[in-house]
This record gives sequence, structure tokens and C-alpha cells, in this order.
Amino acid sequence: MKKLILVFTLPIFLLASTLCQAQSGDQKQGPESSEKSQPSTKEKKMSFSEPKEPKKFDPNKKYFATIETSKGNIKVELFPKEAPYGVTNFIQLAEGGFYDGLTFHRVVPDFVIQGGDPDGNGTGGPGYTVRAEIGLPHQQGALAWARTGDQVNPERRSSGSQFYITLKQTDFLDGQYSVFGQTVEGFETVQKIAVGDKIKKITIETK
Repeated sequence: MKKLILVFTLPIFLLASTLCQAQSGDQKQGPESSEKSQPSTKEKKMSFSEPKEPKKFDPNKKYFATIETSKGNIKVELFPKEAPYGVTNFIQLAEGGFYDGLTFHRVVPDFVIQGGDPDGNGTGGPGYTVRAEIGLPHQQGALAWARTGDQVNPERRSSGSQFYITLKQTDFLDGQYSVFGQTVEGFETVQKIAVGDKIKKITIETK
């Protein structure tokens, strides 16, 4: 079983399997995941599927998501122009209640926090992956999709649900993972997140 971690080689789905360019310790494991090809029990009930076409986004508006957690709120701006499929997927999961009650299953100090796994261990997902949309940089507070490693995922497709937020600027992840948003409020909450903290719900708004 593969896991998604910032390199999910273990029970954590975030970046890719082995990021040789990462620094030491857990940072050598990118936001990878060991996501299973079959959906979890919760996912089967929800019946989500991979977006075949992106939503029609208004180029004159901005899209935001508020991640309500047990430690406070995190507000991120979504980037549908640069990552239309990833943003479409995130919105459908958020509005469908997929993330409600899930936890952050991986936290690496000075690196990332990772959540969105219905199994809570880096192996879960909605039973599908999303096309890669690699291009945006990993600034501090970047919101991106975890994925399985290159050996099993040469196209670098993103996890269907597991996402991570960077605690610091992480240039060595650039060109490897699909960034689809940026924290604009509540970064102090991102810094407080610990393993097991809950995602209460995610709300989408347009301005």
C-alpha cells in the first residue's frame, strides 16, 4: 500500500515518495501519499469522481476557502486560472462535505501540515487522482496536493483529496507538486496545527 505524504512512503500522503532534494529527517519525505485506488468507506457513500472538465470560473472574481479547524480558521485564496482541475476538485469535495470531521494526519515542523485523508493515515482518498498542474511556487503558506511518488506515478498526478500547507518557503518542492492556493489569513492557525487536529468544515466563497 502506498501512502501520500510529502512523499508518502509511509502512512502519510503529501508530497512525493522520496524527495532527494529535501533537507533532513521527515523533509526527505515530500507530501506524498500511499493512497489506495479504491475509495474509503466514507468516500463510497459520498460517491465523488474525478473532474473531467473544470468549473466555469469568472475571471473577474476571486475564489476563497475557509478551513475551519479545531485550532481556528485558515483562509486560502484559490487559483483556478493556474490550477482549474485542482480547484474544481477541492471545491466539489468541500461543498460536498467530504472534509468535514477529517484530521491533519501529518505535521512536520518547519515544513508542512497535511490532511484530507478519510482513513487518517496517509493511505485514504476518494478513489481517484487529479491531473498534475505543476507550476506555482511553494511560498510560505502555499496550499498544494500531495501525491504518490514518481516510481508509481510518473505523470505526477495529484491525490484526490490529500492536501498540504507549507510552514516555510520550500523551493525544493517546486516543479514536483501542484500548488492550487495560498494562505491569506490565519497562518498563525497553520502554525498551531498538530497531528490529530480536526477539519470541522471547509466553506467556499467568491468575491
